[in-house]
Amino acid sequence: MSSYSEIIKDIQQGEYAPIYFLQGEETFFIDSIIDYIEANALDETQKSFNQVILYGKETDLTTILGTARGYPMMGDRQVVIVKEAQELKGWTREDQQSLLIGYLENPLASTILVFGYKYKSIDKRTKVGKTIEKHSVFLNAKKLYDNEVPGWIQGYCGAKKVGIARDAVMMLAENIGNNLQRLANEIDKLTLNIKEGEEISEALVQRYVGISKEYNIFELQKAIGMGNQGKAIKIINYFASNPANNPMVLTIYSLFTYFSKLLLIHHSNNQNEKALASVIGVNPYFVKEYLAAARNYPLGKVVNNISYLQKADLDSKGIDSATKKDKAVLTELVHKLMN
Repeated sequence: MSSYSEIIKDIQQGEYAPIYFLQGEETFFIDSIIDYIEANALDETQKSFNQVILYGKETDLTTILGTARGYPMMGDRQVVIVKEAQELKGWTREDQQSLLIGYLENPLASTILVFGYKYKSIDKRTKVGKTIEKHSVFLNAKKLYDNEVPGWIQGYCGAKKVGIARDAVMMLAENIGNNLQRLANEIDKLTLNIKEGEEISEALVQRYVGISKEYNIFELQKAIGMGNQGKAIKIINYFASNPANNPMVLTIYSLFTYFSKLLLIHHSNNQNEKALASVIGVNPYFVKEYLAAARNYPLGKVVNNISYLQKADLDSKGIDSATKKDKAVLTELVHKLMN
């Protein structure tokens, strides 16, 4: 099994393998590798002859492998990319599996065959699954945990040779989370708006990404955790006046996640900050704030607050009661959470 960074490093150096099998939940990694191979494995004059893009719903393994066994025209290699490969209907058919296994064990050296198998994982207990893992560059693309996101942001900026301030990293991580495609899009946008030698700052994130330094979900969590009810009310009033940028369902979900982490702290036998960072899935930089919030909210209060959040979610959807306006639901919720 290979990592995303290993695969990208190799193909950036022009080292291509005969077969790539890219699977998993984190489609950003799959798409990035496929996009790079599609853009760079052949020069522009070769692509019309020697690059074939197929889609799982529209093809089958017989066609794919027949194409892969063809020889390039007026060039040294051909590229065959199968997008949405999870949609292929032949994965469970023995005759199709036998054809694939035969090719995997003896691929054509002049072909680069790429499978993009999104959202799912091939069963590695089966013969075809074992053969795929053994005879291909195999990626299992998993979603990042929240505490891994800041490091990914720094690495992405580093790859683009752009500096980024720590506060800017944390603002992006806390407000966008592990949506890597959106993070990449926002960072790409930011790089277009900085001068040479300038780093991405917190102010630039506020200006171009539309995240307010004072009025965001991270600051709401912090205000509630530290018992600052006045600030919490100001933030939810801002959210209510900007619902498109601050969907209530995401606000409630984020607060639910926040108090769930406090619950984990209360139940953890190890109160070491580094250990707790792993337990609750946050960057160690934030653990002190969570510990302070856990002291402000005893176990019984945390349990009650989780039930209040569940009730607020139902209220916002008009379940068990008439639908309330967002501001009313959030105001009532914050009062219950903090009292």
